[in-house]
Amino acid sequence: MKRIFLLKQHIGAPDTAAVAVGDEVKVGTLLAYPEKLGANIFSSVEGKVTEVSDSQIVVDGEEKEEDFVKIQAENPLDCVKAAGIVGMGGAGFPTNVKLNIDLKGGYLLVNAAECEPVLAHNMLQIMQQPEKTLRGADYCAKMVNASKVIIAIKAKHKEEIEKLKQFLPKFPSFSLHLLPDLYPMGEERAVVREALGKLLPPTALPSEADAVVINVETVLRVAEAIEDHRPVITKNLTVAGKLKGEKKVHVFMDVPIGTTVGELIEKAGGIDGDYGEIVMGGPFTGHAVSLDTPITKTSGGIIVTEPFEDLNGAKIGLLLCACGGNVERMEDLAKKYNAEVVSYQACKQAQDVKGTLKCENPGNCPGQAQKCLNFKKDGCEYILIGNCSDCTNTVMGSAPKLGLKVIHQTDNIFKTMGMEPMRYLTKSKKVEEEPEVSAEAQVQPETSTEAKDYEYLTVLSDGDIMISIESGSDIHISIE
Repeated sequence: MKRIFLLKQHIGAPDTAAVAVGDEVKVGTLLAYPEKLGANIFSSVEGKVTEVSDSQIVVDGEEKEEDFVKIQAENPLDCVKAAGIVGMGGAGFPTNVKLNIDLKGGYLLVNAAECEPVLAHNMLQIMQQPEKTLRGADYCAKMVNASKVIIAIKAKHKEEIEKLKQFLPKFPSFSLHLLPDLYPMGEERAVVREALGKLLPPTALPSEADAVVINVETVLRVAEAIEDHRPVITKNLTVAGKLKGEKKVHVFMDVPIGTTVGELIEKAGGIDGDYGEIVMGGPFTGHAVSLDTPITKTSGGIIVTEPFEDLNGAKIGLLLCACGGNVERMEDLAKKYNAEVVSYQACKQAQDVKGTLKCENPGNCPGQAQKCLNFKKDGCEYILIGNCSDCTNTVMGSAPKLGLKVIHQTDNIFKTMGMEPMRYLTKSKKVEEEPEVSAEAQVQPETSTEAKDYEYLTVLSDGDIMISIESGSDIHISIE
């Protein structure tokens, strides 16, 4: 079988090949290493190297699940580096760099939100390997000198919460923080805000709140590196969508890195007839791929969608948001809907940070009425949005009144999965914490005295009136 190993599976520069065509490799053989910021890449099969290029290494071989070359390191942080661990939730930041900090008694926040809808592999990991997951978090806490560990998990995952609670007594400094079932509760700064009550600016790192945020699968890989000297050679994934058979969601644990998307879809039953696209990642942050695309360390989901509705060249506006797809992804979706993009707007709270949009306050939206007015002025019939739960709700407060039809980035995936489309906010932003879960280590949220901005739009027969209250004081009225 052929396995394709991309040389860039992390934030940073592509790795440098450590092998040549014709070399024999085993499971766990080092294939490539970073010369700058990056992470080691290892073979997940035993066989022969058949291709080495600037972007990938190809190995023809066979899988041997239990037999792998162990990493040569003893110090915990050295084990993390040697194993090639990166952020397994999708970010891909080298974990040894993230953990190379002294918090002097701060917080390790384990992101177990599994924020993206449809995905389910993080929760299965907790059910199957709860204690090893917690041990991995404990290793990380010791490396960063954190005195408390908080596991952030959505309150709806009751079985997983109970499973974790069975083992929490072994870890006195650990507690759970329950999150609402809203997007984007798994965003790094949202985790800090929800668990610690501190809202960081878009340019800030969690360290400014005396915290490190780490993905729940990442801590499992840390435990494997330290206890088993196992390099990162597999990835947990969810495969879902327009598949043959009654089951729409399949979870595969420890998929060999380098496996193609097509192979994994076939294991899930194969594609059922015509389809719209194959998305790697989740409904919000995923991107379209082909059947030949290889699985990497940051792959999370593979979703096959139904064919797209044909908008017959309708004029559409794109509302770009930090929570959803970038401009390339949104343009790709507009093309698949057969719509003409005539307007671009950025979410009111989106800030450009080094070329990437960051939200001022993830999941809390003050209103998008002005953006909808701009779309109307630009002649849009539709608007395509990728906003969070709250922002989408505010869009729906004004867009329909202006005669704008709303399409959410997740619509085609949700339709495929038989889920309700994302439009109005129907769930509470708050959840009731369980006293027995968080009595010891729960941090009380800070109360903010900073005023917020609000907007109110009313549509009249002879024009629109926009009323905005900024900083809780000045009132501005504009008549269009």
